[in-house]
Amino acid sequence: MVILSRFVSSGFGLLQPLVAALIQSQYTFAKGLTAVQAQRELGPLLSSTTSIFGPVDSRWFNVTERYQCYAPPQIQLVVQPGRESDISTIVQYANNNSVDFLVVNRGHALTSTIGEFTGIQIDVRSLKDIVIQPDRKAARLQAGTYNHELIKTLWEHGYVATSGTCSCVGMVGPALGGGHGLFQGRYGLISDNIVSLNVVLGNGTATTVNATHNSDLWWAMLGAGHNFGIVTSFDLKIYPAEKRAWYYREYVFTGDHLETLFKELNKFHNNGTMAQTVAGSFGVIPDTESMWAVIIWTFVYDCSQADAEPSLAPFDLLGAISHKDGNVMYPEVPDVLGSGLTSDLCAANKTHIIATAGLQVYNITAQRQIYDLFNEKVVGHAELRTARVVHEGYAIEGVRRIEAHQSAYPLRQDNLLMYFDVALKANSELEAFAREWARETRDLWNAGQPWRRPTTYVNYAFGDESVESMYGYEPWRLGKLRALKAQYDPENRLSYYNPIIPRA
Repeated sequence: MVILSRFVSSGFGLLQPLVAALIQSQYTFAKGLTAVQAQRELGPLLSSTTSIFGPVDSRWFNVTERYQCYAPPQIQLVVQPGRESDISTIVQYANNNSVDFLVVNRGHALTSTIGEFTGIQIDVRSLKDIVIQPDRKAARLQAGTYNHELIKTLWEHGYVATSGTCSCVGMVGPALGGGHGLFQGRYGLISDNIVSLNVVLGNGTATTVNATHNSDLWWAMLGAGHNFGIVTSFDLKIYPAEKRAWYYREYVFTGDHLETLFKELNKFHNNGTMAQTVAGSFGVIPDTESMWAVIIWTFVYDCSQADAEPSLAPFDLLGAISHKDGNVMYPEVPDVLGSGLTSDLCAANKTHIIATAGLQVYNITAQRQIYDLFNEKVVGHAELRTARVVHEGYAIEGVRRIEAHQSAYPLRQDNLLMYFDVALKANSELEAFAREWARETRDLWNAGQPWRRPTTYVNYAFGDESVESMYGYEPWRLGKLRALKAQYDPENRLSYYNPIIPRA
């Protein structure tokens, strides 16, 4: 049986590439390029561990699977570089053949703007080395690194770093748009902790970008980086881990407690001066018959329960229908927040209809309107029971420590990050209904702070927001970004992720 298995395996191993080549030659991609042509022309220029394949390959589904299925990119060819240095060559080849390219790691881009893309996917998931530098002050992360891997690897070596709170998301994408997370109160955003970037420009040129080399591009990469270059690896500051437990407490409130809850939350946040991490949401509890939303609020502290109790005392008095608490080590905090690697939040292949807004304080009237709207929309539509109205309130002292002019990130005056998400099945009849609901929710958030213009965290953008709301209203800021875009990407090759300059 063993010998027969080897024979059968060998026989089909010889046959499959021949059949695949014949089939793939029938698929003509943009500008007449075929998978077989790319294998023949590009393959010899790349490292031996690189893969090039088209839609008939057995790997295609897994590699092109996406978290966000609303307006997905149209992938015609996949190239998986074996080395960082391959990426420059791939970009040059794409440019020479007038084919667009899109770099993909975890496939979590939420914005609809990538739906305009057709061309080559540069899949970097195999480039996932994490190397702690000799000075023990930074780690080098390759382009395919994602949050869970980084947190786990650094923790095992006694370190932590700024990263997102969602375990399944890549590191590079969030960092280029700022990057919120649990340590931002101490250390700032992910982008505030980048030491140096290895970048491939839109023309295929590989270069180093940091505070002393290409310093103008450095400024742009830290907050608007998706528009300026492909990061093949970067150095990120690391910090000694304090191996103590984090305390958390989660409350569940009925809607009649909304006003008193948000009144206490505004006191708690104290206009951005609080030092704890807070996350809350409106949602229907699964596995219950009720269609009415409850309010779930979680407080996370990098300290003991005894130290946390004084600030939690007002919430204990509000009459929650239930609460739970506990102590976990830092790598388990995403699980507490419902954003761990195996959470529903990380499930792929869903159509996410989203909206976002940045706030300074909670407008209690607006929060009531949003809650009532939630119940109005969900009643009678069982598919919408998974909708969530999420409120993220991270400590921001570290974010404010960086002056607004020091990087392209424009939202340092935002204290609270709002996120609305309806996850639908593919081709759901409720898609238009959900889009309208998302817009209404966003409008209510923004109407609740009439003294401010709307702000959009670029990593949460849906694609219908203004450039100014994402990249800043100051004329000098957008002027500088556009001038740098003309200098470093004059052909606008990097223009599918919430572009500063939309494609012609």
